[in-house]
Amino acid sequence: MSFKQETGYHVVIADDDREMRESLVHLLSKAGWRIDYFSNAAQAITAVQVSKPDVVLSDVRMPGKSGLDLLKALEGSVFPPVVLISAHGDIDMAVTAMQDGAYSFVEKPFDPRRLLTVLKHAAENHRLAQDADRLRDRLTSLSGLDRNLLGDTPVIRELREDILDIADTDAPVMVLGETGTGKELVAHALHDLSPRISGPFIALNCATIPVENFETEMFGTAGGASGIMARADRGTLFLDELGACPESVQAKLLRVIETQEFTPLGTTASVKVDIHIISASNEKLDVAVAEKRFREDLLFRLNTLIIDLPPLRDRRDDVLMLFTHFLVHAASVYEVEVPELTAEDITALMTYEWPGNVRELRQVAERRILSARRGRGSVAIAINRDNEIDEVPETLREAVAVFERQLIAKAIRANQGRMDVVAEALGIGRRTLNEKIVKLGLNKSDLI
Repeated sequence: MSFKQETGYHVVIADDDREMRESLVHLLSKAGWRIDYFSNAAQAITAVQVSKPDVVLSDVRMPGKSGLDLLKALEGSVFPPVVLISAHGDIDMAVTAMQDGAYSFVEKPFDPRRLLTVLKHAAENHRLAQDADRLRDRLTSLSGLDRNLLGDTPVIRELREDILDIADTDAPVMVLGETGTGKELVAHALHDLSPRISGPFIALNCATIPVENFETEMFGTAGGASGIMARADRGTLFLDELGACPESVQAKLLRVIETQEFTPLGTTASVKVDIHIISASNEKLDVAVAEKRFREDLLFRLNTLIIDLPPLRDRRDDVLMLFTHFLVHAASVYEVEVPELTAEDITALMTYEWPGNVRELRQVAERRILSARRGRGSVAIAINRDNEIDEVPETLREAVAVFERQLIAKAIRANQGRMDVVAEALGIGRRTLNEKIVKLGLNKSDLI
């Protein structure tokens, strides 16, 4: 269950004692905290992985999974600190838990002021650590914007300038472009360069959610799991394939943009949020408006600012530079010497229409490297998708790498890029997943 205040830190509570839960909810709600509370550790673990709170408060002894099991499940720097509540007889156990990574423990009966102080310090430290990590990532990649939006044609230089100009605005932004032009990459750049960098970036592909589940996924339910709107609070919500948004949801989405509040299903109580909405579409939404499939007033609110991404065929002078960049990267991943580009290779690159745009160019570079591993191949063959036999790995090591890459890519698509859920689905730790993604040269924005 959830109890949400407009401001404050976010805590997940796990305690099987109903009276204790109610007491904690009352105390923390008065202090302005956002609260999710559960009667067992298993539900709390799931909630933490989805909603990413600032701190977790758990009883030590509970039926089924204990507070120590919860601590072990949330081990690692990506998870929030865990504060344990312990009876007097559990002090030795709590001390051991702190040695195993718990932030602190509070003995029953607890002093409310001390509990609030411990939780506040834990939440503050977690947010500071997250902000430091994001800042490091931002500084590492901020030449960044040039590397991710690679190219030197006038249209791509103007695109980078546009992103820098509008990154600090909260006005809705619509990103238009064909499949594979990098719409989510641009949305990520807008978020990372904005004051919201310390908040969540939530990407939703509207075409992947069944119509009957759309409202539940978007707005959540009373007493149930938080919806996407709640999870995007104080951050950025990226709505991809906007034209697939059901008509029944469009009016509610318009209300969120206009009032910055929404109503979960099953309740009449509104929830206030602070969300910057970026949307994207590869179809012409004015046609959808004319066909009565999309609300005109919603379109006008979402396209306050427009970024139109050029197809690769309109920036052919960038093709060779982009392909060389992807080729070098793939050669590093697969430990292959970069093959020299022949005149025939360059001709193939420059005369092809690239219907899949930059995403297809990257895939062609990878196929060329897989062929080079066996001392053969060309760009023309790599472009030809029918030549599958040329892509079959010959060594066990390469076959395992290709299989892992396909499996992880499939999991990322299926779980819409929610990496904690992806790691759980694959049965590996988040750190292991991150290492494999780097090693295998996967790019999440190319997959969802």
